Amino acid sequence: MIPLVIAGHGTRDPAGVQEFLALVDQVRALLPGVTVEPGSVELTPPSIEAALETALALSDGRAVVVPLMVGEGGHVLEDIPGAIGRAKGTADVRYARHLGADPRLVAALEGRIAAARGDWAPERTTVVLVGRGCSVTGANADHVRLSRLVQEHGGYERVCPAFLQVAAPDLPRALDEAYAMGARRIVVGQNFLFSGRLRSWTFERAEAWRARHPDAEVRVAEVLGPCDELAAVVVDRYREEESRLHETSPAYLAGLLLMERDVLVVGGGTVSARRVPRLVEAGARVRLVSPEAVASLAALAEEGTIRWQRRRFEDADLDGAWYVLAQTDDPQVNAAVAAGAEARHTFCVRADDAGRGSAWTPAVARAEGFSVAVLGTGSPHRSMKVRDALLKVLGR
Repeated sequence: MIPLVIAGHGTRDPAGVQEFLALVDQVRALLPGVTVEPGSVELTPPSIEAALETALALSDGRAVVVPLMVGEGGHVLEDIPGAIGRAKGTADVRYARHLGADPRLVAALEGRIAAARGDWAPERTTVVLVGRGCSVTGANADHVRLSRLVQEHGGYERVCPAFLQVAAPDLPRALDEAYAMGARRIVVGQNFLFSGRLRSWTFERAEAWRARHPDAEVRVAEVLGPCDELAAVVVDRYREEESRLHETSPAYLAGLLLMERDVLVVGGGTVSARRVPRLVEAGARVRLVSPEAVASLAALAEEGTIRWQRRRFEDADLDGAWYVLAQTDDPQVNAAVAAGAEARHTFCVRADDAGRGSAWTPAVARAEGFSVAVLGTGSPHRSMKVRDALLKVLGR
């Protein structure tokens, strides 16, 4: 069986640690025979790297990592992928989707809010829904959208989003705004999984605000905790990726004739340095968009072989491109490139997350007048091994 690593945030709060481990046990009960290892981004051992190394030592070189995160912030986009990259070596490690606003988790959150509301009529109750807050705009926007879902599902007078870190409004300000609109019965909902400093801050700040407003009643809902709904979503995220490890490649093999056709490359790093020369060999008109570029790409631009626009990506860059490669070190930029290409029906390779692009770059070699290209199920290392084996058969 392919092992699972559950990648949590980590906390110094002993209660939060126990809740995380209780959730891991729930997942184990739902996946008999599967090795399930907990790992944390920070604060709580073992680290994600250590957990993944343990899981891989017990497997055939394959594993799935599920990020135990409600929002797609920096941990999901950078820290956990970085930990996987440091630990996996040549193993085939699949990175699952984050939890997001899965309907089961939304329902559980609404249940926590309703329990705190008690006998108050929802149409006379205001909810202030607190999220972590981060520097990733999309994650903050997702929290605002979740607030709207809770309002429409629950029939509340209003639901106001708030954040504990980075983003505005913070909890006291959101409570002030609700109060200014006439709210006197307020439930503070928490879009957090487990106990920890975020839960503590929420209770402390809500109580401090209530003490300054004696004519208002404030009740604070609990965090989700290690509930059945959360365990079920983790299992589903695992199964999505685990099933792909047993599949043959879903890609349809075709040869692109790019002679005198425009190809857009976004990102001037080492991945582009490997791929751009092959595009040039194919006769493509390569346009590179990147504030910076490695020396080999800069040299190609200097000699006029490719066109280099030294700036950040803009959606209009996609206009007229036959083929697109999103190869920056910023997942948000790569996602924007892929989304824009999809809207234009233009095939796009996404270097950081192959499954979220619309094309894959195969492992390629030339021998005896043939071009040998191998596509697997998204693992470049396995594709290269098969390619090399084929080259041996061809006598190269």
